[in-house]
Amino acid sequence: MRYGAMAGVALAWMALAGAAPSGDYANYANPVLFADYSDPDVIRVGRDYYLVSSSFHLSPGIPVLHSRDLVHWRIIGHVLPRLPFAPEYDMPGPHTLTDRISKPVGGTRYAGGVWAPSIRHHAGKYYVYWATPDEGVFMASATNPAGPWSAPVHVIAQKGLEDPCPFWDDDGSAWLVHSRVGAGPLILHRMRPDGTGVLDAGKVIVEDKTALPVLEGPKLYKRDGWYQIWAPIGGVETGSQVVLRSRSIEGPYDHRVVLEPGNTNVQGPHQGGWVETPDGKGWFVHFNSTGAFGRITHLQPVAWGPDGWPVVGDPIPGKTSGQPVASHRLPVAGQPRWTPQTGDGFDTPKLGLQWQWNHNPDDRRWSLTQRPGWLRLTAGHAEHLVGARNILTQMLTGPAMRTTVRIDPHAMRDGQRAGLTLFGVRPSWVGLVKDGGATRITLAIEGVETPGVVVPARPLLLRAAVGPDQQVRYAYSIDGRRFTALGGAIPLARFSWWRGSRPGLFTFTRDAEATGGSVDFDWVRVDPTEALGSSG
Repeated sequence: MRYGAMAGVALAWMALAGAAPSGDYANYANPVLFADYSDPDVIRVGRDYYLVSSSFHLSPGIPVLHSRDLVHWRIIGHVLPRLPFAPEYDMPGPHTLTDRISKPVGGTRYAGGVWAPSIRHHAGKYYVYWATPDEGVFMASATNPAGPWSAPVHVIAQKGLEDPCPFWDDDGSAWLVHSRVGAGPLILHRMRPDGTGVLDAGKVIVEDKTALPVLEGPKLYKRDGWYQIWAPIGGVETGSQVVLRSRSIEGPYDHRVVLEPGNTNVQGPHQGGWVETPDGKGWFVHFNSTGAFGRITHLQPVAWGPDGWPVVGDPIPGKTSGQPVASHRLPVAGQPRWTPQTGDGFDTPKLGLQWQWNHNPDDRRWSLTQRPGWLRLTAGHAEHLVGARNILTQMLTGPAMRTTVRIDPHAMRDGQRAGLTLFGVRPSWVGLVKDGGATRITLAIEGVETPGVVVPARPLLLRAAVGPDQQVRYAYSIDGRRFTALGGAIPLARFSWWRGSRPGLFTFTRDAEATGGSVDFDWVRVDPTEALGSSG
């Protein structure tokens, strides 16, 4: 193994995501996941909590996380090994995107794929439901949340739907609620008891564009005889959270705002799932949109008033709603302090669960076995990075993250590019370009390449450091010790096809007749750090 100190990195990350400062093991600090686990939903089964989030055009799709305390999470699997919904998930082209624009996305499915999944446990099985905006509503099931999951079942074959959530009532009847792309109204269907399809065309149960603007992301529950729908309103950046309730699942529903920004800097505290600990205490897991870091995950306490309505977070004087808490007592004490996986030594024949490809990969062009202990990427043809297949990405974790990779360019061919990117709309990267037999360090910003020095065709280090300012600073090292900065601070795109920016490994060639060159990555090291400087 060439990459050590993984445990030390994990311990350092605890101070930045979900762990309270100064060694306080009784409390937690928000956000609990400073990474783009957007549109989260959560359930408890016994002592274990499971979380799913949207994954859009990334493959594998729908990460599944596990926790024992709702604060410390680890990735245990994905629901979808690949995205099988349409040929565009394989990026066939013809491509209309460049590295300077965000749309149109012809020949790809950027911003498509999995939107806002929900997870439930029923009759001994786990169910995850999701919609793709172009193909309809789907479901997969499993007896183990880590997988394997069933192949997707097409529950509703209709485009333009979003955010489905199933519900099994006390009498055994099954229901499905969802919204439409563009947000609202809420539509309820009767569903087959096995959850594989709906039994009717659906009924609008909530629509009020004045009081409930941009109504989406419904999660359906039942408590004390009340049917409750927890749903966000107001839009991604600045919305609030409402709860709707009725004695009948088909309505009519009353509503109340239960969480709003208040006087905090969390300006969009909404969309997520409600869950209770074994002792009956309530908690709400939700996102807050945070620019290039994506929609990061917060945890709020839930209290119930004598009128049966919840108040989420810290109660606001004179109101029936709450505002986000910065820190709070842990929901469950004394549990494992897990963190999501990040760095990798590529020492096993399977990719780590932290990795997701940009769209489905071309499996002919990557390998962990051709050179054991290394990840090999083989270049295909692309004119722009956003059109290249096999970009291997992971979450950007905040508030600061430094990614260092060891790359071996000895098998590159003329016309080939390879390196480390902060991937998203109008991406930038640091890497290598081979031209005329020479390999040069290169910095690229929105497709404009600035060549640097010629380097030997042997392993070297590339580095990208992102700070709270949401800018990236790139550097390289030929000797493995001293880093040379390239360029200055480069702003990251605030939102990239519903995703935050993502560190990624890549290679492609602009010469369609010269594909087949390869590059090897020895390891990826991820360090949370505040000492970012010009070279990290």
